[in-house]
Amino acid sequence: MPLASAALDVSGPRDYAFDWALVDVETSGLVARRDRVLSVAVVTLGPDGEQTGEFSTLLEPGCDPGPVHVHGLTAERLSGAPTFDQVAGRIGAMLQDRVLVAHNAQFDYDFLAHEFARARMWLPVSQRLCTLALNRRVDPPTGDLKLGTLAAHYGVRQLRAHDALDDTRVLAGVLRASLREAARLDLPLPLVACPPRQDPQFAPKPPKTACSFRNPGRLSPGGPLVQGMKIAMTGETATSRAELVGRSVAAGLNMMASVSRHTSALVTNDSSSGSAKARRAAAEGVPIVDEHTFLRLLRDVRPGTPHTPTTATATPVPVPVTASIPPARAPQDAADTPAAVTLPVSAPTPTPAPTPPAKPVAPVRALAGRRVLVLGGTHPVAAAARARVVELGGAAAINLSASVTDVVLLTGGDADRRMRRISSLALPTYGVDWLDAPVIAPLPGLNDRREATHVLPRGGVIDLPDGRAAAARWTVTASWAQQTACEIDVVALVVDEDEQVSFDEDFVFYGAPENPGGTVRLLGDGPTEQTVSIDLATLPPSAHKVVVAASIDGPPTFGDVGAIQISAGPGTSAAPLVQATLDAATTERTMLLTEIYRRGPRWRLRAVGQGYDDGLGALARSYGVDVAE
Repeated sequence: MPLASAALDVSGPRDYAFDWALVDVETSGLVARRDRVLSVAVVTLGPDGEQTGEFSTLLEPGCDPGPVHVHGLTAERLSGAPTFDQVAGRIGAMLQDRVLVAHNAQFDYDFLAHEFARARMWLPVSQRLCTLALNRRVDPPTGDLKLGTLAAHYGVRQLRAHDALDDTRVLAGVLRASLREAARLDLPLPLVACPPRQDPQFAPKPPKTACSFRNPGRLSPGGPLVQGMKIAMTGETATSRAELVGRSVAAGLNMMASVSRHTSALVTNDSSSGSAKARRAAAEGVPIVDEHTFLRLLRDVRPGTPHTPTTATATPVPVPVTASIPPARAPQDAADTPAAVTLPVSAPTPTPAPTPPAKPVAPVRALAGRRVLVLGGTHPVAAAARARVVELGGAAAINLSASVTDVVLLTGGDADRRMRRISSLALPTYGVDWLDAPVIAPLPGLNDRREATHVLPRGGVIDLPDGRAAAARWTVTASWAQQTACEIDVVALVVDEDEQVSFDEDFVFYGAPENPGGTVRLLGDGPTEQTVSIDLATLPPSAHKVVVAASIDGPPTFGDVGAIQISAGPGTSAAPLVQATLDAATTERTMLLTEIYRRGPRWRLRAVGQGYDDGLGALARSYGVDVAE
């Protein structure tokens, strides 16, 4: 019986039995706050996997249908179709009290949320499940995780790609098969609680024009304004604020919504007003000028230094950890010492990080293509074991998945709850001495894409492929142990050559998941996985680097959490081209994960893995973001 029609009996394990509402939308573009839904399909399944309902319709969007070559929905085909508000009630009834399921679920969820908001209705969804995130956990042996690829892998027949109803039927088969695999591996489902997104206030602000000039520093007493200076304003002004801002931007100044130590000047007619900006300016020693003086200075703004990419060098050299970050605790052992390694994209063999020599000398690539899960041990010992796996050419896994090939048991590892499943899967297990000179049994059909993924050590650097980096949104996905109880927030900062954000909105975090230009987005894929999506092709020249970091909410540290796994590649469904497993030491609550930065005409990615004892606020302020605690 084909998987597409086979029921999934998960009535026993309640962790996998839900009422499901599978959704697919075809849209006029990729930005939910701006673009519209052209067609929508909903298929409902019961806890046993049997289909209980189905609905699909074309929609009159009231706008240009966008990329017809992708979805085939011309204005003529959509003419006469109902508008979304005419079918919203029926769609809402099918979503009510069910888990919304989609492939890249945040995309479909955001579009539905905005359409329901336009219809002045409530989107009745409290949980969602992304089959893309679920299959990242399962990690099947496929070249990528696109819906069509997964359908072929799981034996689900696909008739018409980019047809909402057919895609939803295919999604049903992929969901059933994915749930079977999750149950076989005893994996928790990456269910995401859905916040209210019905109100248009959740839409990001309109794009702010990035300043074309570097910040020259503070306004000197009696000196001129210089293009690129960061200017903030507070209080009442005789000239309208819109006119002041417009004239300032036209002159090449960088208008800021807040004051930080990097602000060049604060414009106010009442420096003793006690406003938050005035207090911060006084505390930071930021020069203060009144409106009359500022208008006079605006008549003669001196030329600034344009943002330009750094000059390329013949020999790639990793960029050191930014000096503006608060000093980190000194490394305690070899596993805590950064490695400065550069990997050209054409060479699949990573240079190993320096470690003490093993007793027997093992081949450098002894674990090439293997994915090794380390269980048990103290955090430093487990970190050292994972570093040894990478040194031997393997990938260090942090969760059990279908791609794990070997298991290393440290002290207490045999008591891990996953051992029951590991035994039933007949995975080979070894003691820590195995890593001195591993002897492995060949696995038939070892996944070729493991060899295609560059495994970076901590500090490793790799050039991103020119064509692929420029053609797609580059994604960096961070995941951690599925047993983690504390909340971890992944954030991104877009910074200039001076390691400073151009404006506060370039700090992307859970409260502001997209910067104003939409070039950097935070995607919530599950409770133990988050993705940062970066459009490298449209980043402004002022954007020299995108820093991706993680912060723990509450008293636990990364010593309690363990390793963070990073994977990066072009697009959300592509196979990762880069992977790294990063271990902070013991007491850190904030960790720099990766940096994607310009090096001449190219983009590079560096696996950082540097932890800091201070919280997220201190990290953000070190990059020039004004953070209210």
